[in-house]
Amino acid sequence: MPHSASSLANLDLATLAERLGRRCREHGVSVTAAESCTGGGVASAITSVAGSSDYFETGYVTYSNAAKARLLGVPEATIAQHGAVSREVVEAMVAGACRDSGAKLGVAISGVAGPDGGTPEKPVGTVWLAWGSEARQQAERFQFPGDRRAVRERAVREAIVGLIRYLEAEPHS
Repeated sequence: MPHSASSLANLDLATLAERLGRRCREHGVSVTAAESCTGGGVASAITSVAGSSDYFETGYVTYSNAAKARLLGVPEATIAQHGAVSREVVEAMVAGACRDSGAKLGVAISGVAGPDGGTPEKPVGTVWLAWGSEARQQAERFQFPGDRRAVRERAVREAIVGLIRYLEAEPHS
């Protein structure tokens, strides 16, 4: 019997990545990842599954604002107005990654992993994630506890969980 979406939190990352792969195949959906603070952790988790080339072709590590603009087409004005760690930027990252890669579904992550870089408005542990397509995105702000490693690990997990929930909630054929 398959796990319900609410039980995803109890699964380890390898199991989550395998489940994502099954869902991508079932729906005939390719997926991409546009990452900043996780530095390729989502792409690594996805490609740890044998056969992931069936649904994952391209990922982006856009750690700098210039890379977000150059590779993903995030408007520099959006970054200047809202900051790299914002709903607007991660939604633009998803749209750009899907547009460039041709993937039907993407995830984007931008956050403050620490130990430095936090502000009162965006303290260390603040991470924005977005899921969606070139045409439509949904974003969520998280505040993860712990050190840099813990924040990055939690962000990768939430990215994968969000992709699974997206595929399980909506028809994508």
